[in-house]
Amino acid sequence: MADDNCVFCRISEGLDSSTVLEVENDEFVIFQDIKPASQHHYLAVTKKHYASLKDLNKSHDSLVSRMEIALKDLLASKGVSVDDALFGFHLPPFITVKHLHMHAISPRTQMTFLSKLIFRPSVWFKPVDEARFYLSQKE
Repeated sequence: MADDNCVFCRISEGLDSSTVLEVENDEFVIFQDIKPASQHHYLAVTKKHYASLKDLNKSHDSLVSRMEIALKDLLASKGVSVDDALFGFHLPPFITVKHLHMHAISPRTQMTFLSKLIFRPSVWFKPVDEARFYLSQKE
């Protein structure tokens, strides 16, 4: 169910003509982040509105896996190594758009100091493996 006031809902429904969708399927879309943390920064955004990772549970593990695989495939199709990439989610209240989205950032080693702080594994940013563990603990 879409939220009429959510920018990511509008993008995932194809209602934002200024956003180029790199990938689209029945579950999510992928597009470039408007404030990139490195040379390549993409977001996988679900078509169904979830406010954040906190709205998911262990039944969503396969969705998270499909998002990660699609982001890795996109980077690879652009000749970008996934070995120096970061994949993960912010948790509330440290998210700017309250709609579930996975970040793919590469090269990780070229991120600015501020970006490294914002995207460092912590209570506010969960790399995809930590996100999966977090979901495995939820019913």
